[in-house]
Parts: sequence; C-alpha cells; structure tokens
Amino acid sequence: MLAVDDRVIQLLGTKKVLIVDDEHYTRKVVRTLLQTLGVKTVYEVGDGHAGLDAICTYTPHVVLVDYEMPGLDGPGFVRAVRSPGTFPYADIPLIMLTAHSERSKVIEAARLGVNEYLLKPVSSQALQARLLSVLLHPRPMIHKGDYYGPEPRKASALKTDSDQDYSTLVLVN
Repeated sequence: MLAVDDRVIQLLGTKKVLIVDDEHYTRKVVRTLLQTLGVKTVYEVGDGHAGLDAICTYTPHVVLVDYEMPGLDGPGFVRAVRSPGTFPYADIPLIMLTAHSERSKVIEAARLGVNEYLLKPVSSQALQARLLSVLLHPRPMIHKGDYYGPEPRKASALKTDSDQDYSTLVLVN
C-alpha cells in the first residue's frame, strides 16, 4: 500500500469528495481508498441525477464520476455540471473514473470538461495523484465556444479543429 505523507493526509482530511457510480462495490472500494489517503468526508450516490443533487447539497471539493451509468451517464452528468448558466457549481473538479480506456472515451471526456481521467481498477497511488492534481494545481476554467471546463494543460499537446472552439479538442501523442 502507498505510504501517505502526513501533509497529504492533512490536506485530504479537510476535503469533501463525492463518488457518483452505479456499482455499490466500486463505491465501497473507492471510499476505502479515499479514507486510506486521509479523506474523512466521503459522500456517495448511485446515479447521475442524484449526483447533481448531492453537489448542490454537500458542495464537495472533488467529484469522482463513473462513465457508464443507467439514466444520466457520466458524459451527461459532466455536460450538466459544466453549464455555468444553469448549474451553480460548474467549476467543481471532476475526475472521470471508468473502466473505458479507449482513446475516443478519453478524448470525449476532455472535450466535455473533466479535469482528470482515472481507470478502474483504481490504485491508491493513481487516485492520490489525481486528487492532488486537481486540489494543488487547479487549472483555470475557460469558456470558449461550446466548451466550458479546465484550460488545457499544454497548448502544444492539444490540437483543435478551430482555434476558437475548445469543444473539438483532440489529444495528440
């Protein structure tokens, strides 16, 4: 198991994390990993609609959302959250937690405005790295065309079909 630095435990101990995943077992595993990392306040819900309500109720610092769920799936959830005109917490850090490793899914998640992408089964080291990334090195939120989300990490690492339209971001190797 990952040795967790006391400073990390102290930081994460003050944060609230919401897990949005339809699989009870996955929520249980992720909750345990978060607690191991020092997160004391973890909320969990089983679908996207409940996730939107939970954000408004609990105002978590970070949301971990599954890609594939019945009803409001991960992409639909991200679209709803990243609507600054209609959703009150559009800037909340979102980490897509999924078993989908296909390039097309990663690109779609980036285009929708997720901050980080994390594959299942998740390790505590990978989870800690993504949490620390969004908490210690938050990227500014931008609104370009139809895109609202975190500013891309490096302009040179991204290619767009249009310089004005971040909704068409394509990751470049």
